[in-house]
Amino acid sequence: MNGPVVLVVDDAPQSLALLCRALEDEGYTVLVARDGASALERLDLVTPDAILLDAVMPGLSGFETCRRIKASAALHHVPVIFMTGLSETAHVVEGFDSGGVDYVIKPVRAEEVLVRLATHVRNARVSRLAREAVDVGGHGVLLVDARGRVAWRSPQASRWMEQFFPQLQGSLPQGWMRLALQGGDAPDGDAPAPPWTITHAQGGRALVARSLGPVGIGEYMLLLQLQTVEAQAPSRLDLAALTRRETEVLSWIAKGKTNRDIGEILGMSPRTVNKHLEHVFEKLGVETRAAAAALASREMAKSSTEAG
Repeated sequence: MNGPVVLVVDDAPQSLALLCRALEDEGYTVLVARDGASALERLDLVTPDAILLDAVMPGLSGFETCRRIKASAALHHVPVIFMTGLSETAHVVEGFDSGGVDYVIKPVRAEEVLVRLATHVRNARVSRLAREAVDVGGHGVLLVDARGRVAWRSPQASRWMEQFFPQLQGSLPQGWMRLALQGGDAPDGDAPAPPWTITHAQGGRALVARSLGPVGIGEYMLLLQLQTVEAQAPSRLDLAALTRRETEVLSWIAKGKTNRDIGEILGMSPRTVNKHLEHVFEKLGVETRAAAAALASREMAKSSTEAG
């Protein structure tokens, strides 16, 4: 199979004889299945470049067949084009909701299908190359929508998610959606965007999820990386167990900000900032602002070096 492979799923494939011949004339290798169950069996043996799928079939409907295809990490990237006589808006919406990329009303026009198919096959191949490039870089990528659903995941991300969260079956771990949304929120002032991350340790490994923020309308990207967990003594900041607010105040102290500056940035009074700073001094065992700033700067530099 040197050319693109197309799986045609229809309970009356003879009605699509003209289309199948047109596909073969264009260099496609055409595979045929008469129902959803047999289509899934064929997909266990071969991964096509695209699927032309009837919506109404005995047994599994085309919509349900498409959902099962999209639930498979190995098949999620394959474009599914529905071919059906169902033309009501509700049917079209269900086709796209189930994972289809296009919807053609029967009787199909071979020329139209060929043009649509070529576009989707080309886009899918570009997407596949991008995914493979991400995998070669040793990272995994998840795209999630605003409702917390995984819109796309790279093969590497799929493998790591199955290893660390096999019970989730493709849904997001707790806190990851909030992480994705936070990645787009830069703080006030001249501070850089924080490195929003969540780390899940398992054995001697850790899966780190980092938010890259919004990448499209209603979509957010999470970058995954696998790290080796090395046993090391906790830092002085770790032992201090600072609260979130105390950590924020200390980080701005290390950047040379005054109490008034910090109050404006964090939305609190200079008096409250000073109160947090007193707790920071006590927990770190230091007596001066300069000593706290120096300690924070050393620990931040150390963390940055280890992350790099």
